[in-house]
Amino acid sequence: MNRKIKIHIIGIHGVPAKYGGLETFADFLCQNIGEEYDITVYCTSKKYPLKEKYYFGAKLKYVPIHASGFKGIFYDLFTYIYAIFKADVILYLSPVGSGFMTPLKKLAGAKVIVNHGGLNEWEREKLNRVKQLWAKFNHKIASRFSDVNVVDNQLYQQSLKENFGADSVVIRYGGDHAISTTTSVNGYAAKYPFLNEKYAISISRAQVDNNLHLVLEAFEKFEGYKLVLLSNWSVSEYGKKLKQKYQGHKNIIVLDNIYNKDEFNYVRGGAFVYIHSHSRCGTAPSLVEAMSIGQPIISYDVPTNRETTQNQALFFDSVDSLVNVLDKFSEEDAEKNKKIMHSIASENYTWRNISKQYSELFEQVITLQK
Repeated sequence: MNRKIKIHIIGIHGVPAKYGGLETFADFLCQNIGEEYDITVYCTSKKYPLKEKYYFGAKLKYVPIHASGFKGIFYDLFTYIYAIFKADVILYLSPVGSGFMTPLKKLAGAKVIVNHGGLNEWEREKLNRVKQLWAKFNHKIASRFSDVNVVDNQLYQQSLKENFGADSVVIRYGGDHAISTTTSVNGYAAKYPFLNEKYAISISRAQVDNNLHLVLEAFEKFEGYKLVLLSNWSVSEYGKKLKQKYQGHKNIIVLDNIYNKDEFNYVRGGAFVYIHSHSRCGTAPSLVEAMSIGQPIISYDVPTNRETTQNQALFFDSVDSLVNVLDKFSEEDAEKNKKIMHSIASENYTWRNISKQYSELFEQVITLQK
């Protein structure tokens, strides 16, 4: 029997997923191919106090360092150096803070696959100029010294080529783990009485490039139905000011992020339409999840969102254009669009197919000449 390929996954908080899109990706990779490979996932013990040893066949290795912020550089550096002496293939997820360490792979024989995360992270408005330059430097080094670069949309593929002269393969993000429910449990119907009415939903982190302000301003003008907007408002001055301004508005419900899955699925599940306002994403997790549960999509008009929805969503690029779309968006339009969105998601954004593509990539990279 052939020895299983040793895959070490670094650059995330860990699994099971608790934090964001890349953790969710690693989670479903373990679920789908955890028994086929000898997988090790590095986890920050700060987030996982129970310290389980295995997850769907994958080994979990805990590191007592925070995985985000400035300390995240040391977390990545420690796990990467350890992994290059243990792994056949390192899957490095998002090198935005520590891609500079990628050349250290030459100390041993491990192959390195870098998943670059969202589109041009170094251009995000939430980063100051120094952080933007640092992020771009790290992506540049990682893209040049990795064995394979992975991006989740064709526009990012073009960007890596134009900015760094680096080739890459496109493997998208999955959304079929998302669940929609309109069945009230645990008193959720009483907690959220507005869910008995018609409403739009939008889910974003509170950062400028996610354009929460545009959506909120549009619903100041549009009175056809309510907006429910979930965000981590307290993480930025931008978010704090928006929450303070719109909390209590007659047509707007601002909610803190909901981390209980049943509760979240209930709040999201009853929405009439999903409004996607992100402008700096690749294949945005919240968008493909909404598509996967069959929600009609009104999206901010940037090329990445057009690619993800295959130009079949309705698009806006300003407050007035969003109000115009909302005014014209009928029940018939919603029924038609939700079927199209679900069909696109079923063909392109399932974790089983995405895991298969990574499995094929692991097999290919292990055969590369050393």
